[in-house]
Amino acid sequence: MIRKFQATDMFSVIKIASETLTEQYSPSLFNYFFETFPELFLVAEKHHKIIGFIVGIRFTDEIVRIVMLSILPSYQRQYFATELLNRLIITLKEENIKQISLEVKTNNEKAISFYKKHGFTIIDTIEKFYQNGENAFMMKRVLQPY
Repeated sequence: MIRKFQATDMFSVIKIASETLTEQYSPSLFNYFFETFPELFLVAEKHHKIIGFIVGIRFTDEIVRIVMLSILPSYQRQYFATELLNRLIITLKEENIKQISLEVKTNNEKAISFYKKHGFTIIDTIEKFYQNGENAFMMKRVLQPY
């Protein structure tokens, strides 16, 4: 089940992020996302357990940036990431967002393939984007209105 993030999900989401993402994020950042962009912060739940999440931020009136998408390893490749992304896209289209952008490590072939499969294209390389100095691809997808 995909639903909006709730304050009671905070611990689970922070735990998933720390286990699955290579960057380390302050818990206050998740609170900021929740308070500032609640409609763009979604969780995937199975058997009443949070198993993944997606966070978007409004970059401009027409562009949203996905800043995190993560699924627990034991639930990957079961379409939860696709469901999260699709639900976010529905929300964005309802709000007349024209474009989604994101960054992904240039060596993260699994994520790059996932995003390409969902209509994203690589538009640029950002040198030393990550805390450890790794490069990122900037990817984007133009949204077609309903």
